[in-house]
Amino acid sequence: MASEGSTVVVPRSFRLLEELERGEKGIGDGTVSYGMDDADDVYMQSWTGTIIAPPGTAHEGRIYQLKLFCGQDYPDNPPSVRFQTRINMTCVNQETGVVEPHLFPMLANWQRECTMEDILMQLKKEMTSPQNRKLAQPPEGVLILFLIVASFLSPFIIFICTSSMSYKIVICDPFIIVQTPNLWSKMVLYCDRWITALLDVNCCGYWLNEMIKS
Repeated sequence: MASEGSTVVVPRSFRLLEELERGEKGIGDGTVSYGMDDADDVYMQSWTGTIIAPPGTAHEGRIYQLKLFCGQDYPDNPPSVRFQTRINMTCVNQETGVVEPHLFPMLANWQRECTMEDILMQLKKEMTSPQNRKLAQPPEGVLILFLIVASFLSPFIIFICTSSMSYKIVICDPFIIVQTPNLWSKMVLYCDRWITALLDVNCCGYWLNEMIKS
């Protein structure tokens, strides 16, 4: 029997189940949300968070996606947090998207009672701070999805390239991909650089050729 005044420590699994349930129900006005990446992950480690940027800032109109990783020592220690969407903030490493704990007080001074929801809400609040609200933001990138489709003649790959405002569907012969080492990584590297070309031309042959030559 617990002694009077003692604190009951909620086990990691129970705590994460509570957070999962809250995330599924929805948070506040819906501008912040999160959920598990894999419902079959018994360790409940990998999570995805979303922040709809606050109005009246350089972030306005953007939707940011983040990855949160809760290790076996969570919630005694904070999760690792990384922006998947490119963002310019004083607490975010511009190369990796990682939220640097020593630059983000909630992670630096982590308390067991803090949650992933608290982290996302505080990051959203940080976007409105004087040092971040007017920071110039990187161009919005292109999300590239692909489907491998088998036809009677030959397989082909459909790229669905989306930005925040529009999308482009591109068909490509997979042999171009097979014969071009590291093309996938180049596509990620060049997606921001070639967004205008993708949205303005009728096919991406030029874009692919330029990446192959690079």
